[in-house]
Amino acid sequence: MNYLTLLQAVAPVSEAATEVKEEELSIFKLVFDPASLWIMLPLIIMLCLAIYIFVERLLVLNKASKEDRNFMNNIKDFIHDGKIDSAVALCKGNDTPLARMIEKGLSRLGKPLNDIAAAIENTGKLEIQRLEKRVSIIGTISGAGPMLGFLGTVVGMVIAFHNMAANPNNLDVNTLSTGIYTAMITTVGGLIVGIIAYFFYNILVSRISNVVYMLEAKSTEFMDLLHEPM
Repeated sequence: MNYLTLLQAVAPVSEAATEVKEEELSIFKLVFDPASLWIMLPLIIMLCLAIYIFVERLLVLNKASKEDRNFMNNIKDFIHDGKIDSAVALCKGNDTPLARMIEKGLSRLGKPLNDIAAAIENTGKLEIQRLEKRVSIIGTISGAGPMLGFLGTVVGMVIAFHNMAANPNNLDVNTLSTGIYTAMITTVGGLIVGIIAYFFYNILVSRISNVVYMLEAKSTEFMDLLHEPM
């Protein structure tokens, strides 16, 4: 009798554990639940887009931030030796924003220094715009993701309470709680997308600031070089 009683006591616990396990597994199903898919699908697309832009821009910024320590020294030697063509060729052989800025300055040699500085500055602005290309999209995703997720939650809650008001005598607690839980999943998804995109955006902005500082320093060094007596 004791053995049978023990089995009877353990059986409900095992069934409850099985139900909990099934309930945990259903979380993944909620992500692709038809009720929330109209919000989750755009969030997934936004996350993939943010990751793609982040990786692509990071590779571009890594290339732009690479500094050849001998580059400016070689430019200086070529200018002092009067080998402007060699300096231009060196710039064309380096596919970097700095090289393109120096090349523009070299093409203006012989004109007033203010014109040379203006040409370098304008080229620098164009290079910075290229570096910032599509970065604003990540910034938009960081703000739109949580808002879109919250929209899904609000719509889901409105539908759930509308069903409660329409069928006050046939309330199913399980169905109601599942509907609300599904609606809350969109907020979680939106926050995850927003937080990831926010970190991506700030990392890229920081890297762009470092590149801009380097370009300004090197362009100033180039202008100081032109002020030196030949």
